[in-house]
Amino acid sequence: MNLFTINTGFFKLDGGAMFGVVPKSIWNKINPADENNMCSWALRCLLIQEGNRLVLVDTGMGTKQDTKFFGHYYLHGDDTLEKSLAAHGFTTDEVTDVILTHLHFDHCGGAIKKEGETYSTTFKNATYWSNDRHWKWATAPNDREKASFLTENILPMQQSGQLKFIETAPVDFPPNIMIRQVFGHTEAMMLPQINYKGRTILYMADLLPSAGHIPLPYVMAYDMFPLTTLNEKKSFLTEAQENDYVLFFEHDPLIECCTLQLTDRGIRMKDSFKLYEL
Repeated sequence: MNLFTINTGFFKLDGGAMFGVVPKSIWNKINPADENNMCSWALRCLLIQEGNRLVLVDTGMGTKQDTKFFGHYYLHGDDTLEKSLAAHGFTTDEVTDVILTHLHFDHCGGAIKKEGETYSTTFKNATYWSNDRHWKWATAPNDREKASFLTENILPMQQSGQLKFIETAPVDFPPNIMIRQVFGHTEAMMLPQINYKGRTILYMADLLPSAGHIPLPYVMAYDMFPLTTLNEKKSFLTEAQENDYVLFFEHDPLIECCTLQLTDRGIRMKDSFKLYEL
């Protein structure tokens, strides 16, 4: 098995929304905000090569949205999904599976491209994996979350015939990949867990968007069920610390991976490093 970090750029979100009830006087030291209270966040995906399978976890936000959209989210940086794949010697046509942790635009936008007025799948030879509970949630969204679920990002997956649900389709992921689900951020978000070189890597998605969110009260205001997130964080962090897991962060602008340690303040980051250093 080979693992590759796939960087697709950076975007900006309101710092207060990202850190919830934590005061700005505290979180601003972790990820300093600009004059508009916006902080930069990574759009970091993971590519897994195992045998004849090339599995991509999440796809970033893509580049197909209009100027007004990017005026809200400030996509920036030199990296793109295609450039990052090419840097490791791959093309979009070689990807066999796309695991979408959830269908918020910053996680699935790159899965669909726009050519003229037509939307099509970026990975024409891949199976797109979601789950039935989350798909129903995303395609009939509540008023609070619907701005994150964009029809043009979601429905073309189904229309292409490439979409499958992990509950109903024969799932034959490579044996070193398993899927876990959490329910605080959004309904049935999927967290890939990978066995790699004798270590367990957890792809944290939006359960733990950055290393700065490790302390338990640091829960995003974007989360639909914050107390559920709090309990899920506590469970996952305890398991990860006790078993020396590696956490892979999708949105941390600086830190790709870390391990954990138990301190007198609770569980905190131990060592941080790049994925390739494992």
